[in-house]
Amino acid sequence: MSYPPLRTALSAASGLPLRVLVVDDSAAARAMLCAILARQPDMVCVGQAVDASQAREMIRGLDPDVVTLDMVMPGMDGLDFLERLMRLRPTPVVVVAAPTRQHQTTVLRAAALGAVAFVDKPLPGGAGAVEGFEQRLVACLREAVRGRSVRRAVGHAEPSVATVTGGGRLIAIGASTGGTEATPRLLARLSNAVPPVLIVQHMPAGFSARYAARLNTLGPLTVSEACDGEPLQAGHAYVAPGGLHLSVERGSTGGYVARVSEGEPVQRHRPSVDVLFRSVAKVAGDRAIGIMLTGMGGDGAQAMRLLRDAGAYNLAQDEATSAIFGMPREAIRAGACQEVLPLDAIGPRVMALLRPETSPAGR
Repeated sequence: MSYPPLRTALSAASGLPLRVLVVDDSAAARAMLCAILARQPDMVCVGQAVDASQAREMIRGLDPDVVTLDMVMPGMDGLDFLERLMRLRPTPVVVVAAPTRQHQTTVLRAAALGAVAFVDKPLPGGAGAVEGFEQRLVACLREAVRGRSVRRAVGHAEPSVATVTGGGRLIAIGASTGGTEATPRLLARLSNAVPPVLIVQHMPAGFSARYAARLNTLGPLTVSEACDGEPLQAGHAYVAPGGLHLSVERGSTGGYVARVSEGEPVQRHRPSVDVLFRSVAKVAGDRAIGIMLTGMGGDGAQAMRLLRDAGAYNLAQDEATSAIFGMPREAIRAGACQEVLPLDAIGPRVMALLRPETSPAGR
């Protein structure tokens, strides 16, 4: 089937209530979600669907701003429905599902198909579980639509002849929602001669090892989950372990060493892009390239500004190719980026910046 074109003006941009369609086969879950929506002055539940077939018809008739989607439903499951929805009529989707034995695979697959966020259903009887769930859900719903409706704060910068100077170079990448697909596309456009690449992808504990293993099969770089104290090597990329911060420091022999730590969440995240970017600004300065990819929220924006102030050259993914423009948008607003580029142009630009040139310009 085909759908009519998506509205060009979303409710979040017009000041109207955010129109949410709830898709879940559980009556109790639907009631909980609708009660949460009813408590929000800027949201309204426009419909409830018990399965994919009913959801399809409601989306066609109601044209919601955002959909909450369960994964386990009778008939077509949530992943199959998500794939068809994103192919036929891209709509912001927040997955709201109970953890299962296939939870890791489901989350990564849903992110790959275009889900903008994944919120675990609260466990029965957990103290404060419903309140915490409500806060996470409401934040994700607002950001899901806001990230699709806010226009870019600045235009594309004119390409400069800047290069990243000196030896001891580093590349630091921050990503959240949509990053599990954006990052491999970026890495595939780099060569195995690049300096060490550090990646913070917002991801809970238990997911990052599998994600790193997947990245390792998709491009020219050797990709692994970062280990504390590990010397960083050219041609390698290091993924922050889920639930832990990743930073970098100088080793005793002058090279770079990965640091993995618990610490408190920063910008509500662990791992946090902010932690990585601040450490890179401190130890690498004008030998660094900072990259902000698609993601929800503002993690890393101010630290990316510190990176630029330290002499780094920073790139941000543009709105048109971002699943969620939140993190790139905030970095741009902070004045942290020299260039805003489509996703597939970032890799070639990085390679150009790494070429030995004369004096850097355009910083």
